Amino acid sequence: MTSTVALDTTLHARDTCLCLHAQRAARALARRFDGALRPVGLTNGQFSLLNALNGGRPAPMSLVAATLGADRTTLTAALKPLVREGLAEISVDPEDHRARRVALTAAGQDRLAAALPLWAAVHAALETELADPDRARRDLLTLSALPAPAAPATTTEGPGR
Repeated sequence: MTSTVALDTTLHARDTCLCLHAQRAARALARRFDGALRPVGLTNGQFSLLNALNGGRPAPMSLVAATLGADRTTLTAALKPLVREGLAEISVDPEDHRARRVALTAAGQDRLAAALPLWAAVHAALETELADPDRARRDLLTLSALPAPAAPATTTEGPGR
């Protein structure tokens, strides 16, 4: 049996889906900030990561991941080019040898300092384009703080069985 979805249902989902609109907005923002940060050799994600590490001392990987809203695997992958470039370093946590800590190097601090004016200029321009940037920030923070729903129960039987 072939299932079909009505075109009006498809259009409704396309036009009202918060996830789709958030993804499109995130991609547009990423392109804007990537372009601005290109002269200092950073992507928007790398800038955010360097900024998250700017705490003065090595931070637990789990804390950095939580700050960025990422899982540890994604954080580890994002750190690799920064470590390779000498902008960040990973060390063993002295309190728990199974855990790792991450910190900015002097070169990472220099790169972040060079990127901040570029980020600030794009960010200021972006805020002038939004009707209520504080509201947008609050709404995005609300969305990022929502707990993930429990996974639905799965069955071994498919439809119609």
